[in-house]
Amino acid sequence: MNTKAWIFALLLVAAVSPVHAAEPSLKTPDALPGDTFSILLKGVYAPVADGPDLGLFEVNLDDGSFSTTKIYPVSGLPNHDNRPGEPKNEKAIGNFYVQFVGVLAAYDLPGGALTMEFNDGGDVQEVADGEGGTYIVGTFELQIKEATGIYAPFLHGTNKMVDILHLKADGTAVEHCICIIRRA
Repeated sequence: MNTKAWIFALLLVAAVSPVHAAEPSLKTPDALPGDTFSILLKGVYAPVADGPDLGLFEVNLDDGSFSTTKIYPVSGLPNHDNRPGEPKNEKAIGNFYVQFVGVLAAYDLPGGALTMEFNDGGDVQEVADGEGGTYIVGTFELQIKEATGIYAPFLHGTNKMVDILHLKADGTAVEHCICIIRRA
């Protein structure tokens, strides 16, 4: 193939190929989350015995009122999106802390942390599991009270939780909850 043909072929490939360089790279270490991001809270809750210092002032994870489970990425977080057609990220990226008797929750995520407060009792239903336990199914609204690191722009934003919490007969609590977190 002559030089003109090579140049024409390269220009043709460039013209019909999608441009990926114009998209923000999720592999950039200082990348910020989008205006909205979603995460999955999943797993068995355990009481917090020795809570980490997340740099938050409104929560005391060592006061005996918090339980914790894992956070998994869904979309909108730098370096952690589960994009269509790509393998799912099965590794936990952080920890979720909640007061079952109280109104506060904390999110420990890569690049920062968030404190949130439940706005109300939510729109929930209780459904018997047929084995002596209960599913609590519904939605909750939370207000972001504190935000550190790359999540600072989310201060005063909101979180819409779509939750299925399984309270088993043996007292175990198992979480499956999508959190849709938005800037103010």
